[in-house]
Amino acid sequence: MDNLSQLPKKIVDNMEKVIIGKRQVLELVVISLLASGHVLIEDVPGIGKTSMVSALSKSLGLKFKRIQFTPDILPSDITGFSMYNKHTGDFEFKPGSIMSNIILADEINRTSPKTQASMLEVMEERQVTVDGNTYKLPNPFMVLATQNPVEYLGTYPLPEAQLDRFLMKIAIGYPSQKEEINILNVYKESNPLDTLTKVVSGEDVLKMQQLVKRVKVNDVLNEYVVNIISKTRMHRSVTLGCSPRASLLLIRAAQAKAFIEERDFITPDDIKYLAAAVLSHRLILKQEEQLKNVDPSEIIEDVLKIVKVPIR
Repeated sequence: MDNLSQLPKKIVDNMEKVIIGKRQVLELVVISLLASGHVLIEDVPGIGKTSMVSALSKSLGLKFKRIQFTPDILPSDITGFSMYNKHTGDFEFKPGSIMSNIILADEINRTSPKTQASMLEVMEERQVTVDGNTYKLPNPFMVLATQNPVEYLGTYPLPEAQLDRFLMKIAIGYPSQKEEINILNVYKESNPLDTLTKVVSGEDVLKMQQLVKRVKVNDVLNEYVVNIISKTRMHRSVTLGCSPRASLLLIRAAQAKAFIEERDFITPDDIKYLAAAVLSHRLILKQEEQLKNVDPSEIIEDVLKIVKVPIR
């Protein structure tokens, strides 16, 4: 762990050359990477969503593909298709856009439910099935999807099963005035993304992902997470609470956070820090709460206040 524990900080430092003043958000992305998870970025245009994903791929030196989701894009454009080769007399698999390490699924809610469904196997099982044949995706593999929370015309809301595949849902947010002035100065002559270099290899990422799994988790903290998840299912404002997958992913994210902070154990604070990002997008609120524009993260905060924090 000692040899690799400094690498997450290097990734964040490198990305921060491009995304100014959003270190906490960048750390959440790196936590998701080390936890082998995917990220949904929901925010308004022009705040650096695409640049952030590009900065991540350049920092890792991995293959990167951007898929611009539109209503007319087909599942085969994502997964690939079989084409007849008249010279050999056989059908050959032509890989789709998904065959890469880092995928930017831009405006994922603009494509049809049929195409959205093609991402389910990809994100959960890291493979695609075409004409009965299964093809493994490159490793490491991560999907970072974006959607605009304001513009709903011509969009298809992501179904619960799709949302549940994302480890975290995050927002970058507007920069402060000081940060925005800094952005103008940094980007005045050139785009720092053009000169960004690799700081970590794909092999290093795979090793860190394995080390994250070895971070110790006390049985008391397992019980704490399960209590939090159970309370989301019983909350008065919720129609559907978090699934067991949410429990697994919250623990794994906490392990990744501990690894980044050079610890071989997780704490209740790790769980509380990550709870809103990992759990809020998995809640389905009652209709009256939706009409009131209740933020699901507020419900997670309520749950954290109710559930007793373990002392040891």
